[in-house]
Amino acid sequence: MIVLEYKVKGKIEQYKAIDQAIRTTQFVRNKAIRYWMDNSRELKIDKFALNRYSTTLRKEFSFVDHLNSMAVQSAAERGWSAISRFYDNCKKKISGKKGYPRFQKDGRSVEYKTSGWALHPTKRQITFTDKNRIGKLKLLGKWDIHTNNVKDIKRVRLIRRADGYYAQFCLNITVTDVQPETGKEIGLDVGIESFYTDSNGYQEPNPKFLRKAEQSIKQSQRQIYKKVKGSSGRRKARKVYSKKHLKVSRQRIEHAKRIARNVCTSNDVVAYEDLSVRNLVKNHCLAKSISDASWYLFRQWIEYFAAKFDKLAIPVAPHYTSQKCSNCGVIVKKSLSTRTHICNCGCELHRDTNAAINILNLAKQARDGQSRSNANGLETSTLLGVTLVEQVSRSKLESPSMRERGVST
Repeated sequence: MIVLEYKVKGKIEQYKAIDQAIRTTQFVRNKAIRYWMDNSRELKIDKFALNRYSTTLRKEFSFVDHLNSMAVQSAAERGWSAISRFYDNCKKKISGKKGYPRFQKDGRSVEYKTSGWALHPTKRQITFTDKNRIGKLKLLGKWDIHTNNVKDIKRVRLIRRADGYYAQFCLNITVTDVQPETGKEIGLDVGIESFYTDSNGYQEPNPKFLRKAEQSIKQSQRQIYKKVKGSSGRRKARKVYSKKHLKVSRQRIEHAKRIARNVCTSNDVVAYEDLSVRNLVKNHCLAKSISDASWYLFRQWIEYFAAKFDKLAIPVAPHYTSQKCSNCGVIVKKSLSTRTHICNCGCELHRDTNAAINILNLAKQARDGQSRSNANGLETSTLLGVTLVEQVSRSKLESPSMRERGVST
């Protein structure tokens, strides 16, 4: 599955119609969750029961009936997605909050399936045919959706962002681009001081997009509170503030995508840390820097390009990778402030380089006993279009302390 995204251009009335469709989607999702809350466990409310309930909502509320029937089902499925995630977390006995379903207050998208829309023969325009009267919208973008069969489009999603409205097309196709073998292998140790350090000693600079834009973001945020609540000036100030955050988000995505692509095209084997970022950001001193580095986003793109280019990507448990000597294997205790690894065997390296070499060595050991069933030994997801990202489905290791993980700062 891949996702192609276009910016859509229309009239003000059409944008208002899109907003109405988004509000309807939010209403149906929240009603589905309330229906699940109000009924007893003996009734066993599941995905199919919520789909049937969405049909009842169409009969009860006229504005729900204006939305395409499959779009209403998609809204109910969003409610079930939150419920099933809560059930899964309970079964896995995850510590802390289990993610009990919550009502959505600010929906930003509406999703159609295989009906309710029609592409123009040029595939540069799309028409929505339900009773919301969205009508014909122009598609602005450089994606070559015209080369694909319309039957391959399984979902169409309209998204509202700070800088306008977008249309995403989810296509049921597989993209492969087998690259020539290079005979190279590399281990990656992510950090805050540098974005990553590889086993060859190279350190990729950390761009720190949020840190650079933080002052401008704070200034725009202060402008919001100077405006009267409910005024057009406050609404415009919020839009300026949202655009600054959107810019940072896009910078992170493009940076992670570019670096991951270069790494996968230059190496046949890529070993990386299997970090649990959710646990790492509990450290309030480093949470902002860890989030700004976007390690998990980088990992997702590594796995995507490894599958696309027929390369091998191997996750490695990060335990003691920076403490263990890559030359003799002896544990050399060091604090996070100690940036150089010095061992009695004579090995002297930057601590991140030492960790990257250990990661690569562990990946080689794991590879010897692992069959190459697919490109990277994992079930990976297609990542074109961030809002439709499907997370890698596999269990996570429990997170040890940051000192044991060897997270570099």
